[in-house]
Amino acid sequence: MKHIVKIILMALILFSGFQYFKNDRSMAGKTMNTKNNNYKAATFAGGCFWCTESDFEKVEGVIDVVSGYIGGHEENPTYQEVSAGTTGHTEAIKVTYDSGKVNYSQLLDIFWRHVDPTDSGGQFVDRGSQYRTAIFYHDEEQKRMAEESKDKLNGSGRFKKPIVTEIVPFDRFYPAEDYHQDYYKKSPLRYKVYRFHSGRDQFLKKVWHDSKETKAGQSSSQYVKPDDEQLRKKLSPKQFQVTQQDGTEPPFKNEHWDNKTKGIYVDIVSGEPLFSSTDKFKSGTGWPSFTQPLESGNIVEKEDRSFFMTRIEVRSRHGDSHLGHLFQDGPEPTGLRYCINSASLRFIPKEDLEKEGYKEYLKLFSD
Repeated sequence: MKHIVKIILMALILFSGFQYFKNDRSMAGKTMNTKNNNYKAATFAGGCFWCTESDFEKVEGVIDVVSGYIGGHEENPTYQEVSAGTTGHTEAIKVTYDSGKVNYSQLLDIFWRHVDPTDSGGQFVDRGSQYRTAIFYHDEEQKRMAEESKDKLNGSGRFKKPIVTEIVPFDRFYPAEDYHQDYYKKSPLRYKVYRFHSGRDQFLKKVWHDSKETKAGQSSSQYVKPDDEQLRKKLSPKQFQVTQQDGTEPPFKNEHWDNKTKGIYVDIVSGEPLFSSTDKFKSGTGWPSFTQPLESGNIVEKEDRSFFMTRIEVRSRHGDSHLGHLFQDGPEPTGLRYCINSASLRFIPKEDLEKEGYKEYLKLFSD
């Protein structure tokens, strides 16, 4: 059964005049160098392919991710046919990865951490066999590794119910229509709204809350939130009110709204990297504004229904600090405006990055 949220999102796209619904399999922007001997293929089904594509494209060593359809009985299926459950296909992603940088075992680990492998009826709000989970192995070695990882997860006690994810041979893969490719980049706000309402991240946080994520694609947990007593000593009254009590500072009367110095902005509470001056722009609002996060894994978006309106609140992942809100009125290339309180940020100039422990971000300012 096609989920109502996706129906609404598709209607919004049509209403906005986007020319997405042509049956275009051209895969523009999805080109890659297939001659590299280290490049391998892996195929996974994890429910909505918008989400699984987004999750795997963030993994270091992944070269390319294509959303598509696999496992059915019809040739060249369309999204409308697959989502209706009439073709036997499931939404899936085909991953091309550099085996010298990330191995298949790591990809399996990432896959398990981004799905509910105990659900045989779909994934989260998306119901039906077209949203089932599956691992499509490309050779016997992948089959062996997938079965071993499934057995290991079954025996770990992580889930109370048995793992039902299928492990089946790779079959004909049909790339999805072009408007589905990189959907999280093309329509970021619609994607974030869908993902939040799907319940996927809420489920994953509950299941994996006590587990450190792997280096292959996910941020580390080296940043922690001090206890309340320490925070009251560390933060100014305004910083405490903004970060801990969801406050908002006055526009044009805050530390960073007009800061043009090169550097990065980190959470005043935890120190986790959040934004870069390379993505900062003059919005005219009187608050620091950014087109995108520096580390998307350190950003959490939540629905905010305060003040009789619906907005997307932005918080830090490890510090759980209230940062500001996300709006869809920013400049290209993202069209987004992360409107952030200065009181929730600590600015680290380019020349101080190494001594402050953020050496890896010097490459942002190499030109």
